[in-house]
Amino acid sequence: MPNQPEFGQALPEPGVPAIRNVNWGGLRTLYIKEVRRFFKVQLQTVWAPSVTTLLYLVIFTVALGGGGRSVMGVPFAAFIAPGLIMMGMLQNAFANASFSLLSGKLQGTIVDYLMPPLSTGELLAGLAGGAVTRAVCVGCAVWLAMALWGVDVFPRHPLAILWFGLLGALFLAFLGLMTSLWAEKFDHAAAVTNFVVAPLSLLSGTFYSVESLSPLFRTISHLNPFFYIISGFRYGFLKEADSPVLLGGAILLALDIVLGLACYLLIKRGWRIKS
Repeated sequence: MPNQPEFGQALPEPGVPAIRNVNWGGLRTLYIKEVRRFFKVQLQTVWAPSVTTLLYLVIFTVALGGGGRSVMGVPFAAFIAPGLIMMGMLQNAFANASFSLLSGKLQGTIVDYLMPPLSTGELLAGLAGGAVTRAVCVGCAVWLAMALWGVDVFPRHPLAILWFGLLGALFLAFLGLMTSLWAEKFDHAAAVTNFVVAPLSLLSGTFYSVESLSPLFRTISHLNPFFYIISGFRYGFLKEADSPVLLGGAILLALDIVLGLACYLLIKRGWRIKS
């Protein structure tokens, strides 16, 4: 193997890395492990969220969108569909990332993440990649369910869908990793889900246009990072948004960079995962 000492050569000194470049084999193995972990129970991790999200669509369409109601010039069902797809992706990205290291800490298998010859960046990339993959699978499943239901979810701006979909899922993946580092039991992760992720996603303009709110609540909505994710993702389907798309994309990229660096530094220090 490249970068490995051949037979008869002296082993490197302690602390000197034998793999001096990216350990692609180890990174690929970690990523596949994370994907297989949620895919073994895909009925619960992929298809159940799509059914739940479709029920949201049916209930809110009947309760609030009856009588041909339209928002931003489109039918109410078509307006809330992109937000529901993105909301399902965000919640599942967070759930996947917040489970990985936390389960290792509680079950005593955290050594499986710390002992392999993976750098901090490779460990972070593998864990975040698995969470984003689950989010994409859930998003595709929800999109398919809504399309079969007859909702107009035709992608009109694929680049916006990819940008806000992937970066939004990555944002929640980093947030989930920080939660798994901080949490000491599953109740802590559930508390972040119930009191941070769920409220911010529900109050992000998924079911309404923030332009219909009072100036105070409109300003508060613009301080919610989920708002820019939902608004930009909706633009990819409707070419209509509640906020400047370029500004939202830049804010989301900046947040991902900040959270990614924070996760990198915390993992590198071994915060709450190393004695």
